Amino acid sequence: MSRQESKSLLIKGGHLVDPEAKINAPMDLLLRDARVAEVAPPNKVRGGADEKFDARGLIVAPGFIDLHVHLREPGQGYKETIASGTAAAAAGGFTSVCAMPNTIPIVDTDAWVSWLRRPERGAVVNVFPIAAATRGSRGQSLTDFAALQRAGAVAVTDDGKPILDDEVMRAALRLGAELNLPVVQHAEDTRVTEHCSMHEGPTSFRLGLRGMPATAEAAMVDRDVSFAQQIRESRLHVAHLSTSDALKSVRRGKRARARVTCEVTPHHFTLLDSDVGEYNTNFKMNPPLRSASDREAVLVAVADGTVDAIATDHAPHAAQEKQVEFEHASFGITGLETALALAITKLNREQKIPLARIVELFTAGPARVFDLRGRGSLQRGNFADVTIFDPKKRWTVEAAKSRSLSRNTPFDGWQLTGKVVGTIVGGKIVYRAD
Repeated sequence: MSRQESKSLLIKGGHLVDPEAKINAPMDLLLRDARVAEVAPPNKVRGGADEKFDARGLIVAPGFIDLHVHLREPGQGYKETIASGTAAAAAGGFTSVCAMPNTIPIVDTDAWVSWLRRPERGAVVNVFPIAAATRGSRGQSLTDFAALQRAGAVAVTDDGKPILDDEVMRAALRLGAELNLPVVQHAEDTRVTEHCSMHEGPTSFRLGLRGMPATAEAAMVDRDVSFAQQIRESRLHVAHLSTSDALKSVRRGKRARARVTCEVTPHHFTLLDSDVGEYNTNFKMNPPLRSASDREAVLVAVADGTVDAIATDHAPHAAQEKQVEFEHASFGITGLETALALAITKLNREQKIPLARIVELFTAGPARVFDLRGRGSLQRGNFADVTIFDPKKRWTVEAAKSRSLSRNTPFDGWQLTGKVVGTIVGGKIVYRAD
């Protein structure tokens, strides 16, 4: 993997899927000076280029955007660094990632937001920081949203530590409304889920594990959507939504024209709580894997337009944090390098959800959620961020070859369809398949 230094690049012979621009046809693409210079039918591009990318037989799409990643810096570089995490992102086709603030220390000041964006961090894709909504993510007093936004934060959240206090959540939504800044909620009533390690159901009962009831998520989403309906200009984004009843609340908010959005993860539309098997900690995440009926509701919501984005919730952990008793293992899995293939395999091939809809969930959808202007579409003048993939390529997941520093994936050894061939950020190739 290396950055190419050419100033112009012609992507030739590919099939462009750009839902925002309503393009689903063979097109050539000329990138120049970090922007899209020209989009034209085959062999109709007028300008010359320093370099060409042969995209015959491949899908050319706007650069993928991941709204929910844990890059672990500052403070936990043994799990992941911004350099290693963004290398994994590039290999997964992501040209932009939004970094969560639950690091050590918490990203709750403008200084830490700026720190994340410095060139010396070694990022190979765009990093958009999400800052903490409350000081120290303790859920009590709000951070300085305006200062965080000026420093580059695209949203605020206490991810992993939901804002439980009603007045604090209302205050966050009101301040977010004033600044047009999204408030992201990890929807979990932790007063109900304390000491729980998986979904409450027959599998948790069989394994003797304390289970998280689906209502712990649904009740929080219902409350937050009600607040968003009352505070009309607020922007509520529900992270990693996983339950049927929570989706009902999101639909209610959308029908009422509240500014409510949501994301789902590949593991929640692929796996079930029963996949935990015999205490396999690589299947432990939060929100936990859910029931078959919850997964079916997520699949329906992906297909019908309720879901705004697919996000990975990439959560790397060192081996010693997973190789312990299930109750004591860390929550989370890696996900950047398998997201596209899981979406094509499970959503497109099995559920017959159109490829254009899947591309929208990785591109235009997330760009709208966080108002990432100039991204999510390859219209002329937009940023030259491009994802090129082979939707028919079969491959086997090998965790040991991941570009992440961590290997905690439940998909090791899986055969999937759909492989990233090239990732271009600002007109420069940052990943090219061997």
